[in-house]
Amino acid sequence: MKILYPFQGTGNGHIARAQEIIPLLKKHVEVDTLMSGHQSQLKTDFDVNFHYKGVSLLYNKTGGLSYRKTFTGNSFVEAFKNGRDLQLSQYDLIINDFEALTGWACKLRDLPMMELSHQASLCFKETPKPEKKDFLGELILNYYVPSDHKIGFHFENYHPQIKKPVIRKKIRNLNPARKGYYLVYLPSFSDQNIIEILKNIPVEWKIFSKDSKLQYKQENLEIFPIDAIQFLQYFENCDGILCNAGFETPAEALFMGKKLFVIPIHNQYEQECNAFALEKMGFPTSKILNAEEIRKWVDHDHYFTVDYPDDIEEILLNEVLTFQ
Repeated sequence: MKILYPFQGTGNGHIARAQEIIPLLKKHVEVDTLMSGHQSQLKTDFDVNFHYKGVSLLYNKTGGLSYRKTFTGNSFVEAFKNGRDLQLSQYDLIINDFEALTGWACKLRDLPMMELSHQASLCFKETPKPEKKDFLGELILNYYVPSDHKIGFHFENYHPQIKKPVIRKKIRNLNPARKGYYLVYLPSFSDQNIIEILKNIPVEWKIFSKDSKLQYKQENLEIFPIDAIQFLQYFENCDGILCNAGFETPAEALFMGKKLFVIPIHNQYEQECNAFALEKMGFPTSKILNAEEIRKWVDHDHYFTVDYPDDIEEILLNEVLTFQ
């Protein structure tokens, strides 16, 4: 059996999940990989057979999705041509983690495809979503990767086809402790925006920045360039993490028993849905960098216990590779 595993390269969650899933697939079948997108800070630790620029979401300096940058910073004509020219007939199955080029190619050619992603979980009506729906956001979730067969990942099992998060071995092997500082990963905000708010909250902050090339200290803040190994070291021993409302980082924080505060990227409907789900679970969220709300979060102990089993190989064998 020969599989193609295409995944989205925008953000870090898809790559983090691929790093767990691809080695497991290779134990059982032949696998090629394809990545499209250009806005991830993580590097793959496996070979990518096909890499396309694809279409990525781009942001402004205050944490919002920029439609202007997204439309001017992507080549939709190039993406269309890449999708049209994909050679897929040699694969018995496409396992797609929210990657549009192969998604539409499979739809138009009637090829077998299973969507295996966090975004897939948001297509089920049982999944928590804000009362005010985002029409464009719903369209993206349902049609960016047009698939009739979905298995999703989310914080809780809202539907039989929604599974608990895939937690990386690198996270499962950590020994979490609380050493009195807080970790910050808000790549949609500028460093200056973050610093201006957090310098007034008198705890130690470790800020990982997509823009900074150097490590430096400023009052109660320490800023680091993106480094996956160093990030995990600080993640392991922080009291809590302040981050955007993506999926993988909050899920890993919950798994490690960390305090969690999320800020969804403005106009990013998937993150608004994630924040809403976390709010229903009892976690604080905010639409902006709000000093008062963050100070309340720091001052209160709110630790949460979750059960996220290491069952992804079982899911792959019983529910994905058996798909016809």
